[in-house]
Amino acid sequence: MPILELTSRERSELRSAAHPLRPVVLIGDNGLTEAVLKEIDSALNAHGLIKVRAGGDDREAREAMLATICDTLSCAAVHHLGKTLILYRRQPGNVKPVARDDDQAPKRKASEPYTPKKLAAEGKRVTKGRAPRRTDEDETPARPSRNALQAGRPARPSTRKAPAHGVPRRAGSALSLRAGARRSATGPARKTSRTVKK
Repeated sequence: MPILELTSRERSELRSAAHPLRPVVLIGDNGLTEAVLKEIDSALNAHGLIKVRAGGDDREAREAMLATICDTLSCAAVHHLGKTLILYRRQPGNVKPVARDDDQAPKRKASEPYTPKKLAAEGKRVTKGRAPRRTDEDETPARPSRNALQAGRPARPSTRKAPAHGVPRRAGSALSLRAGARRSATGPARKTSRTVKK
């Protein structure tokens, strides 16, 4: 039987589709027997894309097994990674066909701005750059201020507390404020570091 040929793009997409799959057939120490080939054939008929786990430590032997399976069962070798073999056979309805570029919707270029789905459904596009500033001559009414919305209700009291002494707060860390208070209250600044006696 002829070996199925795949393009590199199909092979890549099948490899990504097979990523979450688990091996359905295990090849033991006896190697490729008729029973193992029959099991692989039934799994390919059922699923189309399968993983097979091959035993043994010899990579050349696994390569020979893979070539024998592909030739005997007319399937394609998608990938051989370690002891895992990924096999594929085209069958209608098993694995979705690989999408071609002409079937896909046009993609946005990296330099184009993203258009939300709602705007795209209405046929609108987002223009690149900032929106122009509004002037007083614009016909669009400005958004009402918060005070205008609360015109019918009494104003809420402020949660900010004014200092009781009426002196504005100074900026700086708490340590610098304490040191400044000490200097002004007691005259020259006291030493805050401790001396160690020897």
